[in-house]
Amino acid sequence: MSPIIDRVEAMVARGGRVLGIAGPPGAGKSTLAEQLLAHFGERTALLPMDGFHFANEELTRLGLAHRKGAPETFDVRGYIDTLHRVRRREHDVLAPRFHREIEEPVAGAIRIPTSADIVITEGNYLLLPQQPWGDVADLLDERWLLRPGDVVRRARLVARHEAHGRSPVEARSWVDDVDEPNAELVLHRSIRATWEFDPG
Repeated sequence: MSPIIDRVEAMVARGGRVLGIAGPPGAGKSTLAEQLLAHFGERTALLPMDGFHFANEELTRLGLAHRKGAPETFDVRGYIDTLHRVRRREHDVLAPRFHREIEEPVAGAIRIPTSADIVITEGNYLLLPQQPWGDVADLLDERWLLRPGDVVRRARLVARHEAHGRSPVEARSWVDDVDEPNAELVLHRSIRATWEFDPG
């Protein structure tokens, strides 16, 4: 973790605050964010992109329930507005959190205090050029792109889906039909990363 920690400290030293961790599904973004939170403690706050999933009711209305997790199934403008408020640092910011046990976002579940020196935001699509996602990268002081090995990444995804109630067949099907197209998009279309690496 030393090079990773040093890079965060360098960001803060030059006046940066918002660290963006992007990567395909199963890349280890949440795990890395948790490690950084544990290391930096009260200096940090977390703003997960996943909290901005559309609610299941809205996905059904839009006919996108079968694509949940794809770029078009997120409240991107809400996420961008929240990043702007975090950067202004005028007051504590409340943000939603995605709860996998109910597969829904919960509003106001995360508090990002003005006292936090480091705000970590992580998600698949932080570096996509297509609008409105293309506005996200300019709001990040460091832009990391995780590139893990495909075998490890897919195994993590299948295990995750099984842990949340899908059968092995259903889990592999979801990975093939939904997660992998999203992974291809992230790995081949993401732009402007300041650092790319395999988190292991």
